[in-house]
Amino acid sequence: MEAVFDNKSNVLNAHIRAAHDNSVLYTLRTNFGYRGRKDTILCDANPAPGAPSATVGVIHWQDKSLEIMGHRKPCADLKRQAGKFFNRTKHWRWAQDRKDYQILYDDEEWKATLNQNMLIAGRFCVPRPHLFSKQPPTLLHLTQTALAEDEIFLILVFIYCETKRQDRTNSSIGDPGGW
Repeated sequence: MEAVFDNKSNVLNAHIRAAHDNSVLYTLRTNFGYRGRKDTILCDANPAPGAPSATVGVIHWQDKSLEIMGHRKPCADLKRQAGKFFNRTKHWRWAQDRKDYQILYDDEEWKATLNQNMLIAGRFCVPRPHLFSKQPPTLLHLTQTALAEDEIFLILVFIYCETKRQDRTNSSIGDPGGW
């Protein structure tokens, strides 16, 4: 699946559109409260008939937890770090019976890999804005391996990691608009 975010400056409030026909796949909406971000809600644009809700995933920022299809887990239980002091890698896994994804950021792109970086399961490219040129859109690419089980999980993890990275790099942390 190749998808494009239609809001170039803010991945927290955007439509995720299919790259081949520009149809909306998912909608992201973020709620803010007194102390900042509260929830980022991922809604399916085409829910299954008879589904109780179009909401498929939620990032609870203040609780630091992810919720997928009504199942909520703290991020501390989902992620772990491995490796030596200077060679640390971040791994995310939704459940014990699911795949373990190594998430790394390199050259303006997040990558989710399997099998010690041998197989790329997904990419999330968030280009930096440039002063005198048009900013390309944010791209999401998930392979068939990731789509089978962990499509929603990887979308939420990519958004979570990118938002945390932007919070660390922005000079004004209180700005909810991204860059």
